[in-house]
Parts: sequence; C-alpha cells; structure tokens
Amino acid sequence: MKQYRTDQIRNIGIIAHSGAGKTSLVEAMLFNGGTIERMGAVDNGNSVADYADDEIERKTTLNCSVCIAEWEGQKLNLIDTPGAADFYGDLHSVLRIVDAVIVVVDATTGVEGGTEKVWEIADKYELPRLIFINKMDKENASFENALASIEEILETRAVPIQLPIGEEAQFSGIVDFVQMGAFLQPDSSKRTAKTDIPEPLVAPAEEAREALVEVAAESDDALIEKFFEGELSDEEIQTGLKIGIFENQFVPVLCGSALENIGVQQVMDMLINCLPSPVDAGAVEGIADSETREPSTDEPMAALVFKTIADPFAGQLSFFRVYSGTLHGDSQVSNSTREQIERLGKTTFMNGNSPINTAHVQAGDIGALTKLSVTQTGDTLCDRDAPIQLPGVEFPPSVISYAIRPTRDGEDEKMISALTRMSEEDPVFRIERDEETKQLRISGLGDLHLTVNRARMTDKFGVQTELSPPKVPYRETIRRSVRNINGRHKRQSGGRGQFGDVWINLAPAQRGEGFEFINNIVGGSIPRNYIPAVEKGIRERMERGLVAGYPVVDLQIDLYDGKHHPVDSSDMAFQIAGSIAFAEAAEQSDPALLEPIMNVTITVPEQFMGSIIGDLNGRRGQVMGVEQIGKRQVIQAHVPLAEMLRYSIDLKSMTSARGSFTMEFARYEIAPDDVAQKVITASKAEAEE
Repeated sequence: MKQYRTDQIRNIGIIAHSGAGKTSLVEAMLFNGGTIERMGAVDNGNSVADYADDEIERKTTLNCSVCIAEWEGQKLNLIDTPGAADFYGDLHSVLRIVDAVIVVVDATTGVEGGTEKVWEIADKYELPRLIFINKMDKENASFENALASIEEILETRAVPIQLPIGEEAQFSGIVDFVQMGAFLQPDSSKRTAKTDIPEPLVAPAEEAREALVEVAAESDDALIEKFFEGELSDEEIQTGLKIGIFENQFVPVLCGSALENIGVQQVMDMLINCLPSPVDAGAVEGIADSETREPSTDEPMAALVFKTIADPFAGQLSFFRVYSGTLHGDSQVSNSTREQIERLGKTTFMNGNSPINTAHVQAGDIGALTKLSVTQTGDTLCDRDAPIQLPGVEFPPSVISYAIRPTRDGEDEKMISALTRMSEEDPVFRIERDEETKQLRISGLGDLHLTVNRARMTDKFGVQTELSPPKVPYRETIRRSVRNINGRHKRQSGGRGQFGDVWINLAPAQRGEGFEFINNIVGGSIPRNYIPAVEKGIRERMERGLVAGYPVVDLQIDLYDGKHHPVDSSDMAFQIAGSIAFAEAAEQSDPALLEPIMNVTITVPEQFMGSIIGDLNGRRGQVMGVEQIGKRQVIQAHVPLAEMLRYSIDLKSMTSARGSFTMEFARYEIAPDDVAQKVITASKAEAEE
C-alpha cells in the first residue's frame, strides 16, 4: 500500500447502537474503495471487520477493528466499534484517537439507547460527526421519523444533506442536495453516476438545497457575505459544511442502505470533502506544560497505543496512531509512559485481521506492531531524543464484579497468567485479589463482557473458570463501652512458664476513625517492651471478628494496668493476654455488623426516574438529590453494596439500556438486624463446611 500524506488521511470511528449496521457500512466502503472484491455480511460471518470467532458466532461486533478504504486519492482509516455497552472500553480507545465519527441510526427504530450513549461519549471528545440513517430499505423504515428522533433525543442541530427515493421495499436511491442529483444502487464498486432527481422530489430537493446553502454560509463570515451577494458554488458549500461540522455547529444527516450499498459512496465523498484530516485536527498536546507536536513528518515522532490484542502464539499485537514524525520499524524508541526503551519489530497496516507490510507509518496514520515487550494500551512511543507523553485512554469504570476460580484444581497460576494477559488486552477487564475475603475478583462493564472474556481465556489459554457472587467486605464494631476487663494468661508446665496480665477499658469510636490504642500504664506494672505485644494480640483478635468473622473497627482501647513476672513473662504471653481481654470485653460491648454504603450516581432519561427511585427504595437506598441535565435526570443516592451487586443488569432492563451508573465507596453503617442475621447465619454455615 502506498504512503499517504497526512492531509490525505481520514481517521473515522463508526459508532452506533448495536445492530444499526456499522459493520455493514464499513464493508460497503471497503468494497467501493476496491479493498475487497465482494461484499461480505455479518449474518454470513464473512465481513472484514467482524473476524473473531466469537463475533462471527454472536453476529455482533465485540472488538474495535481497523479497516482501510482508498477513495478519490485519499486514505480512509475506518474503525468499527462495538455497539453493546459491555464493550465500551474499545469505544473509548477509538474515540480517543480518531478525528471524526459516523453515527449510524437504524431507520426502522430511530435513535435507541445505545445511540444516546455513544453520542454522549463523542461529545466528551468533542468529535465532529455525521449521521447515516441506515436500513432505508427495511420494513417500517422512515427517514422523517428517524430524523425527528435525532433532533428530539440527541438535542442537536441536524441538517439533512439527502432525501431517500422511496422507503421500505420501494427504496431505490438518494437525492443529494450538495450535488443536486440522484444516486441509485451501483452495479459494481465503480462510482455511481449522478442521474436526474425524480419529479416528485424536485421541489422538496430545491427547498432543502436553499436551507442547506444558508446553513453552510452561516458557518463562516466570508461565506455569509457572499451568500447575501449571490450564489455559493458547490465547493463553497462544502467549505461551509466542513467548517460547521468541524466546529460542531451542526450535524449533517445522510441516508441509504449499507447492505444494498446505496448512498454509501456519497458518505465517502462527505468524509473526504467535509470531515477533518489530521492536519485539520491540529497539534496534539502532551501531559506536561508546553509539550506539543504538529501533525507533520518534520516533527519528532510521537505515537499513542490505543488497542492491544493478546495471542498466546503470535504474541501481542499493538495498534497505534502516529501524531507526529514517522515511526520506523526495526528501530528503538522511548516508551515515555513507562520511561523505558522499546525495541520495535516490523510495522504493518491492518485491514481487519489482514496485515499489510510497511516500512514505516507517517504522521496522522494508524498502524500495528507485534511483540512489544513493555508497551501497553495508553502508552506513548516517541523519539528517544525528543520525549513527550501524550494523554492516555480514559476507560469507563467497572460496574459488575464476580469472584473467579479455576474449574480444575491446580490451575490457579495458569488462570492468573491468563487473566493478566486478558486485562492487558482489555484494560476495562480488571482483576484484583481481595485480601480480606481471600477472593480473586474480576470486574467489567456487564455480564456479557465477563462471559466473552472468560470464553476467550478458554480458547486462547485453555483455562476454564467458575464465577460466584463476590463476598461483601462487611466490618464489625461495638456499640457499648466496657470498663475494667482483665485478660490473664498463665501457664506452668515445668521449667520456664508463661505469664501475662492486662486490664483494659473498651469504648466505641466515631464511625470511620478505625482503632485507637492508648497506653496508660504507669509505674511499670507492665514493662514498656511488652506494650506492643499487648496491642498486637488485640489487633490479631480484632481481625477474626466478633459475630460473623469480619474485622472489627471503630473502637478505642485503654490499657491502664497489669502484672508481669520477671522470669515467665514474654511477648507471646502478653499477646495472648491482650487477645483474651479484648474477647472478654467484646462479648459485653453489644457488637454489631457494619455494611459498606456506596455513593451511587444514576443517569436516566426523565421518563424512567419514577421507577428508578422506587427501585432504589426497594434496595434500602436513600435518594440524596436529583438534578436535571438536558432531558436526563441524574440521581444521587446512598445504597448498601450488598444491594448493588447485579445493578448493571437490572438497570439495563429497567431503562431499555438507556441508563448508566457509577458508584464509589462512601462509608460503613450498622446493618439492620434482619440483614445482619442473614450474614451471620451464612458466615457460620460457611465456617462449618
């Protein structure tokens, strides 16, 4: 493949609700550009972008996939993204490095829950975008209804660039207002010839053309002056559209059928004429002040790794975008994120899973490297003599967790190795060991996310696993002060004995204060060197719990008296004495179970607010406030963690996948008696097994 200048490249993310036709649109563009000789289909399992076995089996995109189409002397790097929220980690990776996006909307349903979510993420990155209303040939397709849903739900200034010629089974082509012509289905990958606009659509097209010209003129002062003086040329209209799109003044709306390849070539024209190249996107800023790189091959090299694929046989495959300079294969560069030198192997362009060898990758382009030793997703590669660190990828927080263990005994190390490799490939797939509950946990964006990654572990690394709900990290505490408690350890069995004697007062502390040990020994009743042993014995006993085996917190112990023996006393004797004293005091202190309370932020469309608040009340939650942002309600609540373990699944069901939430630890509170009793009973049953 030839090398393209930076201004001849377009880096485009394809985003949508799952099933809207992203992959089919990419397939049609590859066909039109001559990359493939025949269009595949998702349903047939032979599309270029969805090449992984699990994607073929599920007939949906699970990974981002870079594909390349050449069009009108330009290079289109098209990145297909997952539509399911469980795989939005890849979506964030892609939107971090592209310069614009195509939002695909299903003409039969209009804007769906997933469309809203991906639109919000594109807003976060302030990306220029165009909308393609797909499936105009399907039953119940309606351009007008889809357009209305775009304006109402996405709250954007949507500007139609085209009209469909017919709908549903009668759909046969599109009318383009910029070129003022009709375009029908191509009979090959060659450019579709412009034909006359059908008579019934001439008047609507002329009216829409006038509105379009006015919108294009409004985007630039020079164009608006010329607009009032006379006509704008097609080129000037495109210039106005490009400015307006780049500045997010409005969003152009196109239509067609990806499967029938109708209207797709006109989408490609828009990408070339009206969406920004890396040069238009401008300089990139580093993390440190005053660090910038212009999108030019004359600058020092700087690239960002945005996706990693782990393979037990081929090794690690790292996708990157070059922001400045030229990345040469078989060279040494600096990984400025980790402050290490990285030796590069061969560089390639990727079209789906097909590598295209290249000696180097220039500024603005996207390539791949194999077997990088230290580099992971989000890392910056740069010239050793001109260091810069680019902002990494901000991944969404995990929303669901499970405890995991190998199905077969003796495969713990093999499982942990596989989990580590999977988390390198998918940074949203997180692993951690909870030292308190002694569980290894995996976390992700949903049940499907974890299911797919576990299946991949089995396929790639031969590790089968089992999941169980994670244990809630409860705590225990006391509610009553107890005074003058004695702990005495004395043992004599011939020879040197063991002797330690302590007196303590026990009192509850404020919630969250932890444990305070106060030494009030005077007169040497307990030698100073034995005091730490008393505290150690108490702390060790606190770890074993009082009622359900969970650590005890938020209390104060006052050690005020005791006795020692000049021969028989020892550190161990006073440890045991301290433990005995604490256990005796705790029995009289009205122990209680503490449960973790989470700060939960839930964002939902307004129509779901009532049911969400009702559900939170049923989860023993406390709503702290509600704020309206646009047409969405943001609900702040405090909810026990035990009630939130499967909330991501329930929220998706309650809101038709249009809701989202985050949560973080807030504090511990005393659990209600009925809840505490269930936890205590379960803990005792587990201890007896």
